[in-house]
Amino acid sequence: MGCGTVAGLTRERYLWATVAYDGTDFHGFQVQVGQRTVQGALEDALATIIQQNVRAIGAGRTDSGVHALGQVVAFRTRWRHSLSDLHRAWNAVLPGDVVVWSLSEADEEFHPRFDAKSRRYRYTIWNHPVRNPLLRRTTLWILQTLDVGQMVEASSLLVGKHDFGTFGSPPQGNNTVRRVFRAFWTQEDNRLYLNIEANAFLYRMVRSIVGTLLQVGMGELSVAQFKCLFAAADRGLAGPTAPANGLCLMAVHY
Repeated sequence: MGCGTVAGLTRERYLWATVAYDGTDFHGFQVQVGQRTVQGALEDALATIIQQNVRAIGAGRTDSGVHALGQVVAFRTRWRHSLSDLHRAWNAVLPGDVVVWSLSEADEEFHPRFDAKSRRYRYTIWNHPVRNPLLRRTTLWILQTLDVGQMVEASSLLVGKHDFGTFGSPPQGNNTVRRVFRAFWTQEDNRLYLNIEANAFLYRMVRSIVGTLLQVGMGELSVAQFKCLFAAADRGLAGPTAPANGLCLMAVHY
């Protein structure tokens, strides 16, 4: 294949990839000195293949322990062979908890973060009296019986353009207004999924929403109380932030 040799390097190309990862053993997506991160793993693998330092820009900076099925990254590289060759080599070098689903040429103007129209997350709960060890890395175990109907009613209040200051802080600036396109629960046997899509999210917004909706499901908050604290846009009123292991970035839409 010739990867990793000087002969394998040629004109700069701008590429984008869809990536999945189990975030359990990563200290988040973004590179941090002395920490194992998804961005670092992607860049290290590329550097091994093409003998060139590469910066992979992600669509979202998922927190430590958060997973992804549809993270998007873009990067510039020099590669004279086919993209399928690079795709295969990249996956061969990457650790087992990261994979590249697809790899394509990108438009020069494309930015994976700023061009995103929406992002879709899913939070998974195992609602059963007994924990499931096979799901411990990707679900939150709740043994109490939940009133899913009340949780569904409360989550419907999230849809639309609102100030979500109760549920998170902005990554920069002080604007806490976001537009949620969809927020609904689905259920498969003992697994509950909160599916939520928005134009953008505040820091820890989904996990804070889940923690507060769980209070509704457990009867600790009424739907009316949830509506009131949501409208207050007061970060101190939210319920406990749900653990990272149940959260997954499902897709980024452009």
